[in-house]
Amino acid sequence: MKTISSTGTIKYLPFAIAQVDRNFKVIETSEVWDMIFINQKKNTTETGQEFAFPANSLEELNKDCLEKKQNGEKVIPVVCGEGNLVWYRWQIMPCYDEDGNAQGSYILREEVTEQIRKEHLFTKVQEVARIGGWEIDLIHNNIYWTQTTREIHEVGMDYVPTLEEGINFYKVGEDREKITELVSRAISDGTPWDTELRIVTAKGKELWVHAKGEVEILEGKAVRITATIQDIDSKKKADLEYKKVSQRLSIATEASQIGIWDFNLRDNSLEWDQNMYRLYGIREKDFSGVYDAWESAVHPDDKEKAQYELQEAIEGNKDFNTEFRILYPSGEVRYIRAFGVIRRDSEGNALNVIGTNWDITELKNTQLKLGYSKESFERAFNHAATGMALVSLEGNWIKFNQNLCEITGYSEEELMKMNYLDLTHPEDRSRDLQFRSEVLEGKRNSYQTKKRYYHKRGHIVHLIVSITGVKNIDGELSHVISQIMDISKLVKAEEHLKSLVEITQSQNASLLNFAHIVSHNLRSHASNMSMLTDFLLKENDPSELQTIGKMLKDASESLNETVAHLNEVVQVKVGGVEKVRSVDLLKKINRVKKNINALLLEKNAECQIDIPEDLRVKAIPAYIESIFLNLFTNSLKYASPERHPIINIKVKQIENGSCTIEFTDNGLGIDLEQHKDKIFGMYKTFHHHKDAKGIGLFITRNQVEAMDGKISVSSKVDEGTTFSLLLNTA
Repeated sequence: MKTISSTGTIKYLPFAIAQVDRNFKVIETSEVWDMIFINQKKNTTETGQEFAFPANSLEELNKDCLEKKQNGEKVIPVVCGEGNLVWYRWQIMPCYDEDGNAQGSYILREEVTEQIRKEHLFTKVQEVARIGGWEIDLIHNNIYWTQTTREIHEVGMDYVPTLEEGINFYKVGEDREKITELVSRAISDGTPWDTELRIVTAKGKELWVHAKGEVEILEGKAVRITATIQDIDSKKKADLEYKKVSQRLSIATEASQIGIWDFNLRDNSLEWDQNMYRLYGIREKDFSGVYDAWESAVHPDDKEKAQYELQEAIEGNKDFNTEFRILYPSGEVRYIRAFGVIRRDSEGNALNVIGTNWDITELKNTQLKLGYSKESFERAFNHAATGMALVSLEGNWIKFNQNLCEITGYSEEELMKMNYLDLTHPEDRSRDLQFRSEVLEGKRNSYQTKKRYYHKRGHIVHLIVSITGVKNIDGELSHVISQIMDISKLVKAEEHLKSLVEITQSQNASLLNFAHIVSHNLRSHASNMSMLTDFLLKENDPSELQTIGKMLKDASESLNETVAHLNEVVQVKVGGVEKVRSVDLLKKINRVKKNINALLLEKNAECQIDIPEDLRVKAIPAYIESIFLNLFTNSLKYASPERHPIINIKVKQIENGSCTIEFTDNGLGIDLEQHKDKIFGMYKTFHHHKDAKGIGLFITRNQVEAMDGKISVSSKVDEGTTFSLLLNTA
């Protein structure tokens, strides 16, 4: 056991240490201790020295160390003389006499303020940047997640995953396969990974994360994985959206043949996209990428004007919005419309000009030709293939051609008394007024829109209207030119095409339904005839043989009739119109019952039919037989082994041109709480039966709905099932 040293033995030690007795009174301190705590010392007493340190916390730690006879350590802050918070690591080393009695302790103190601050700062940075870390000891299979990692995965703070569970947070498919491959390869050969993938948190939220990791290799074997995971969901989604928008912009500019350029004013460099090279008829390899290269392509007569307007825009005096001519290397002259925006620094200095060019040669040539001759304009106006009109700034007609009269159905005198808004469909007025207002305010020169006019006879005319502002000699807007193209035939053609597509889809669905009907109905007849054949082979009684023969004949006739009805359905589908007719419901039900007499006899089934003899419904005969055949065979197929089958068919209600038929059995029933939403689904079965196909009720519902009817079900397990059919009466 250690004994307490005599005074003076620790005073000159080169570190901060204090000696206390068993009552936690200071016996001696080192000079290093005193230097740091000089502002915190108090009066010295006969019993020892008292000083400003976390006495309560240390006294409790010291007591625990003395009782357990072991060293202790704790990081506790101290408030210094100026109110500053200083962090120290306190180490307690108990001392005992030779008999093992506690004599006191040594307290070793080390300042760790900077370390604590760095740790706090690092933790805060991780929280702000949403960067988590994780580590796994591959030798002992111990895994550690930081708090931020748990927050990213939306799990509890006590959650301890395995490596496999951690990987399973990655989205199923490409993301999980990729992280699995990266981690496996890292463990195999030490290759680090750095990738962006998606995870699905414990709460089902999908997040993009930046995953980085590396493996510690010892003697050729992976022993530890250290990795980070950062939540980059917002940034990643923004990047993806930016790429999508950029792609759309690229497609739009490509389709519209609009060129985009960027003129850097600091180094006189000029950057063009591919459309610009096409617009100027220049090969990319022949373009030097400087301002002079563009200037050399501008027509000599327009060069000064273009330079002036660009300079005015750079100086902030006006927008760069101009037209000029360019010369192709071949000598061909083209007209270009240019628009540019100036980007400036915080002090207002121009940095670069970003703009667009598009070829307006055809438009310009048309404008020039119209300007050369009023007669040419009048001829083009009056004989245009579209409606043409000059409209005042107030929206009144100034002049229009005969084509507009033909489009609207009004005479020239009638039309002159009207405003263009009088013809416009109410739902199109607000959009039209907004665009028109932008033209009048100078925010745009023209616009094109789809709209609808009311024809004089009352029907709607679909149009594409192009509006262009016209300025007078003073550059002020005087009126607008309206070009009106009637696209009603095109709209009708589109609607007709859409209708044909819908009909095709409907017919495809009907053909699929018909295929199921054929399979289902013929299988029922085949089963019935097979059973009668078995009876015929096994029976020796002549009277019974005669009965069976008659039943076999009936089944054969029923099969022929079914095939005839199915053929009729084929003809109906080919013709595209379903032939709904008046059907004797009782007669059809009795015919179905007759077709399956063998099945009814085999099951010893009792059948009660309460249908008025004069009840007729609007239906397709083949569908009616198929519906009741399916309900009959289902009742027999799923009969309870504990009792004889009883089938009850009755009319529940007849009113308002429809009737409700209830088909009830006392069979196994269906658990509706479990299968309510699946009853009429394709390939849905509810009992373990070798012949269950899950198609009968699906076909039945489609057939009922095809005749504009409805079907519903109510059932209780081991009590029976009731199907309610709503059919239109004839």
